[in-house]
Amino acid sequence: MKVFLVRHGDADAEIPEGLGDEARALTLKARQALATHFASVAQRMGPADLILTSPLVRAVQTAQILSLTLKHEGPMHAHRSLLPDMPVGAIDSVLKEHAGQALILVGHQPSMGAMAAHLLALQSFPKSVNPGTVIGLVLEDGQPESSSAKLLFYAPPGQTMAEAL
Repeated sequence: MKVFLVRHGDADAEIPEGLGDEARALTLKARQALATHFASVAQRMGPADLILTSPLVRAVQTAQILSLTLKHEGPMHAHRSLLPDMPVGAIDSVLKEHAGQALILVGHQPSMGAMAAHLLALQSFPKSVNPGTVIGLVLEDGQPESSSAKLLFYAPPGQTMAEAL
């Protein structure tokens, strides 16, 4: 089972009038940078069976850009387990439900780093999870609690992709 953890791109600093933080959109520069970055890692990711995203605007926009870049024709859904304030283990049931599939999870920091650490059985993720970072993992038996994942790659925007931490 492959799992790709993706942190959303840079969002506008200003919160739209009358709305909350959840409405902040990606900057134009971020949209362009994400398309370029995702194109550089698309081949390593391969096709995805399902894209799940935090329902916040900046994460949904990031998921849409990634979906277009990968030419993803499968489902893409917002999922509350990817909200910024959800506990890391909240995604475990989703991983069990989709065992054997290639999943892309688009969310926020510190959740994405904490989720990577959780799946890799680490105390904390040893690298920065900057906006737009993609962390590729493989779970041998598809069960998050029974075995630790293995890192496929760590790909922060503008930096060299790493295959080890």
